[in-house]
Amino acid sequence: MALNRTDLRFLYRRVTGLFWRGLASLRTRGLGPTWSRVRQQFRRVPAERRAALYLPEPVPFAPFAVPHSAAPRASVVIPVYNQCAHTVTCLRALAAHPPQAAMEIIVVDDGSCDETESTLLQVEGLRYHRRRENGGFIAACNDGAALARGEYLVFLNNDTVPQPGWLDRLLDTFAARPGAGLVGAQLIYPDGRLQEAGGIVFSDGSAHNYGRFGDPDDPRYACLREADYCSGAAITVPRALFMQAGGFDTRYAPAYYEDTDLAFAVRAAGRQVLCQPAARVVHLEGVTAGTDLGSGVKAYQVRNRAIFAEKWREALAAQPSPRADPEAAADRRARLLIVDSATPRADRDSASLRLVNLMQLLGQEGARVTFLPADFNHAGRYTEALQQLGVECWHAPYITSVSAWLREHGRRFDAAVVCRHYVLREWLPLLRRYAPQARIVFDTVDLHYLRERRGAELAGDPALLRAAERTRRLELEMIGAADATLVVSEVERELLARDAPRARVEILSNLHRVHGPGLPYEQRRDLVFVGGFRHPPNVDAVRWFVAEIWPRIRAEAPELVFHCIGGDVPAEVAALAAQPGVRVHGHVPDLTPYMEGARVALAPLRFGAGVKGKVNLSMAHGQPVVATACAVEGMHLRDGEDVLLADDAADFAAAVLRLYRDPALWQRLAANGLANVERHFSLDAARSTVRRVLLGDAQ
Repeated sequence: MALNRTDLRFLYRRVTGLFWRGLASLRTRGLGPTWSRVRQQFRRVPAERRAALYLPEPVPFAPFAVPHSAAPRASVVIPVYNQCAHTVTCLRALAAHPPQAAMEIIVVDDGSCDETESTLLQVEGLRYHRRRENGGFIAACNDGAALARGEYLVFLNNDTVPQPGWLDRLLDTFAARPGAGLVGAQLIYPDGRLQEAGGIVFSDGSAHNYGRFGDPDDPRYACLREADYCSGAAITVPRALFMQAGGFDTRYAPAYYEDTDLAFAVRAAGRQVLCQPAARVVHLEGVTAGTDLGSGVKAYQVRNRAIFAEKWREALAAQPSPRADPEAAADRRARLLIVDSATPRADRDSASLRLVNLMQLLGQEGARVTFLPADFNHAGRYTEALQQLGVECWHAPYITSVSAWLREHGRRFDAAVVCRHYVLREWLPLLRRYAPQARIVFDTVDLHYLRERRGAELAGDPALLRAAERTRRLELEMIGAADATLVVSEVERELLARDAPRARVEILSNLHRVHGPGLPYEQRRDLVFVGGFRHPPNVDAVRWFVAEIWPRIRAEAPELVFHCIGGDVPAEVAALAAQPGVRVHGHVPDLTPYMEGARVALAPLRFGAGVKGKVNLSMAHGQPVVATACAVEGMHLRDGEDVLLADDAADFAAAVLRLYRDPALWQRLAANGLANVERHFSLDAARSTVRRVLLGDAQ
């Protein structure tokens, strides 16, 4: 295909721009880092790994409408100067996939001399503002901010195509991260390669975009991550914070470095700058200003870097050297690797909930967390939930070999937390070889050999006893080989003081959020059990309850219903639904109605180990519990004050009926249960242990 003059001009500017940027990089960064950046320009990503994008088909203009609200939550400000076709494409993308959030779109025309004005006046719902004279990008953005009515300002270049859901994902970030001050979208090239996932600023004021020309789904860039800045092509900031910062600083007029300056002002105000990978925006980089640093508006980038460096001289002194590797320099905080057999599913079992909350707690403490499931699987929404916590989640096809991955990444980590003895047994030699600097922490989850031994004793099965002894040998071997071991209760630590006296053993129990009291006694009804049925103690518990306890309760209170909740229901549990008043629900994604609406929770466990998440979960919602002694082992609970205990079927049934019918007793247990979770099982309760053992405060 023959190239026209416009194509040739673009290629010329691209080549000369690369030349001058390369020369400047050589002077400031040296040969090695510069060559690394040159290679990025020619990075190729396989087509199957490029983002699937929505790009409107080019069609002749016809009037259309854009989303608009008289009471917007977000004000999208689009500065424009000519380039009418790109502006229309951007607006059509916004119209085609409107967000759930109420919004307004403000286009600030910076003195265009093409058909921009006549065209945009035909777009219904658009707030069109024309400046009297051309003042540049900064002036246009500040004018748009002054006109905005939304709680949040969204600055969007006109040479962009926002992808479906982008705005809601940006706004959701502020709710999920109260400390967020500026959130940028992941910018994508039209061919599906990554343009930017935020950026790093070096001590001389120069900057680097994370992931440039790479794969948008690369685990390093597919998680919510903190950045020094995000390019102003698609950023969101609370309007009050933007005004507090004085808007975009006019000393950078007409353009360039104003977005980096704003990010530094946000950070100086104690707020975070984040890149949200779930918000994707296609950006036709250089459409308006080009890419040549030696001519046109782009030349202001060189001048403004010096202005920025002078203004933020003190802050830049703490930034990495321009000769540093950008990805390595990004790891300025403690780095932790967490490995488990599979990706945790927090709505299905207490061990998963504990691990997810641990990763969230580590993020709150400023650590960067990498999670790797030993099965290498991407677990859909469960993986995505971790990514939204800021966890770097690796999975196939980005990892195919443990040894190859650790050979490349092992030196990044200060500590490695490996869950379950059989996973650590496989990983330990590789971790010692390829991550020799990392502390190895063995997370038992619960002591498997204790649980297996109790189950074997209850069943009276010699073969199960022999299997439990084998598990004991393997588990103790890993405890001896690790630098530290985590257990969930004092009972387990005391056991290991006898079985592994030389090991460093620390308690990191279940982690729960205190949800509050829920509905009052009078508005609650029925009984509930929660537990995943891949866990044998739960199967035994509900079978025993329905066979031995439930008939006694029904005889006195036939109106009651027993709700049995948990995934992976085996046939023997499903069959229990044939009993009067028994409802077997299987997996329930949202437990809140049952936690806040059922009057009494049950934990009729006859064997097991560790701390029982079902008990914590109910108490965290103000729901009193009737349990066996085994079910509350190591949980600091008092019979009659925090919980009712019974190990005999008749006693258990009597305790349930007593608690169900006594409002004063119910209220006392509900209040004390909430206090117990706050004191022993909340994220704050675990904070000192996490700092000491995982983050190395005492190292």
